[in-house]
Amino acid sequence: MEIGESVTLLLAVCISSLVLLSAWRQIVRIRNLPPGPFPLPVLGNLLELKANKMLLSFKKLSEKYGPVYTVHLGPRRVVVLYGFAAVKEALVDHAEEFSGRGLLATVDDFVKGLGVAFANGERWRQLRRFSLSTLRNFGMGKRSIEERIQEEAQCLLEEFRKTKGEPFDPTFFLSRSVSNVICSIVFGQRFEYEDQQFLDLMHETSVPPLTCTIPLQMYEMFSWIMKYLPGPHVRMFQNLQDIYDFIEKRIKINQESLDPANPRDYIDCFLVQMEKIANPSSEFHFKTLIMTALNLFIAGTETVSSTLRYGLLILMKYPDVQAKVVREIDEVIGQNRLPSAEDRSRMPYTDAVIHEIQRFSDVIPMSLTHAVTQDTQFRGYTIPKGTDVVPLLTSALRDPSCFNEPEKFNPSHFLDEQGHFKKNDAFIPFSTGKRVCAGEGLARMELFVFFTCILQNFVVKSPVAPSDIDLTPPVSGFANIPPPYKLCAIPR
Repeated sequence: MEIGESVTLLLAVCISSLVLLSAWRQIVRIRNLPPGPFPLPVLGNLLELKANKMLLSFKKLSEKYGPVYTVHLGPRRVVVLYGFAAVKEALVDHAEEFSGRGLLATVDDFVKGLGVAFANGERWRQLRRFSLSTLRNFGMGKRSIEERIQEEAQCLLEEFRKTKGEPFDPTFFLSRSVSNVICSIVFGQRFEYEDQQFLDLMHETSVPPLTCTIPLQMYEMFSWIMKYLPGPHVRMFQNLQDIYDFIEKRIKINQESLDPANPRDYIDCFLVQMEKIANPSSEFHFKTLIMTALNLFIAGTETVSSTLRYGLLILMKYPDVQAKVVREIDEVIGQNRLPSAEDRSRMPYTDAVIHEIQRFSDVIPMSLTHAVTQDTQFRGYTIPKGTDVVPLLTSALRDPSCFNEPEKFNPSHFLDEQGHFKKNDAFIPFSTGKRVCAGEGLARMELFVFFTCILQNFVVKSPVAPSDIDLTPPVSGFANIPPPYKLCAIPR
């Protein structure tokens, strides 16, 4: 054998050995994954997952495979965390390893890793620090966030009064008011409720969010095929583009009138930061601003308005609970001033009811997908870097080891024997760990002020008997959408 042939053979053996070693390592990594049902080619575990009952499917799999298991959404491998202990251990005790943002196929092609909600790595860290600081300090004009919420609550009450006690659907009443709060913060202004551009935006954000419809859940599994097919995802992408275009125009208006010494809103603060850094490689650039503002606008509208909508339905089903809240409002606040966030500490029952509304309504049961930032050892398993992880928030909010009646609405979950408010670590509707919702403080303030303002001025009653009110969400997946209903706002 000639020397050249020997060298070629040696190289071939070396390359083959490296390929086999790499394949062996992959097999070992996969073999040490959390257990789960065996996936079929292409379909994955589609036969074990009911698209219209995804949360129930996840629960049944946890009963068979334990609180940490692997499931395949089509060809996509995902690790699921079920129960408060597993969710906390991952997101809090192993916070850095589980801090990545995983795939959300329905929006990933659109957001392209931009915006505070979907960014990763240093981009995410910079945007999150800036957003938290800006929302916390709110260096935008002379009015505080609370004053803006109170102003909008007054506008909402006026709309309720116009109904004159007749039945009405509160959906757009609530979404317009909540959206105006985030518009005031991001864009520096609120919109009149009949403003056509504002109504168009409300319509575009009212489409069932992300993966909560069956076709969009299928898109999560088979995006590589469905992106080329017609369906509701096409409409959703167009709605996102319309919101994107609106925000882009608003930013350009701000740029023309920007006074760096007096920022008026979140957009101004971001523009000032862009000028301050003035570095092409910085994460503070025009497209990131558009996408972050879009993140804040959608998240700041849908989750709070859905919780308010669910809460009013719950209070109509349980009029005795509503009556106790009203009594506490009368005792602590009275009728002569607006509720404020500082009242919460003196209103334990109302605080407990709002917490229980958030727990029971469970409007974001699945959380946004996480991803591990490195090969991670977790509960004896190896989760390879980049693996998507779904922490099921609903499994914490309804964990029987943390709540004694998890499937029932019961404000006592947050009250001790003396009637004082009682914290519960498993209360994580905003998620937990490094990816906890950046707008948690804002949302909590909105829920308290809106609920107390409404009940300070109205008794909410259903046109049907409380016993006939069904609290079951008609759509349940990434989000729990409250069932449609009408209410009567009877002035007190």
